[in-house]
Amino acid sequence: MNRRTFLVSTAALTLARPARAQNFEITLTDDEWRARLTPQQYAVLRQEDTERAGSSPLDGEKRAGTFVCAGCELSLFSSQHKYDSGTGWPSFWQPLPNAVATKPDPGLFGSRTEVHCRRCGGHLGHVFEDGPEPTGLRYCMNGVAMLFRPA
Repeated sequence: MNRRTFLVSTAALTLARPARAQNFEITLTDDEWRARLTPQQYAVLRQEDTERAGSSPLDGEKRAGTFVCAGCELSLFSSQHKYDSGTGWPSFWQPLPNAVATKPDPGLFGSRTEVHCRRCGGHLGHVFEDGPEPTGLRYCMNGVAMLFRPA
């Protein structure tokens, strides 16, 4: 196998995403998701895209309240657990109980851990082990995948 074949094969495997399991409480058809979500929300929540860093107003949101899934409105994160990670995405050091689930997300530059809504399976972002105490975790979320509900 030459270098070009290796790189093309690796890129194809990295970009290929397995079909989402349909064992979530809220399961809609592709057309129903498209009707419910904006094009950008659909790209992130249903196709595991990533919004551009610094593009979400939720990154600078400082009011008391709750961040909910834009797909199904499940409460995901409390504003009490939000912090400025300096990454350009809303970041939290912990989710609300029974709000999110994770799965391995292998990629070309190493493996990450994907975070998704446990109720509808919508892709939210990734969790990293470089966050603040007390958890040491950084839940780096796509702002477009969430809505903010002030307290």
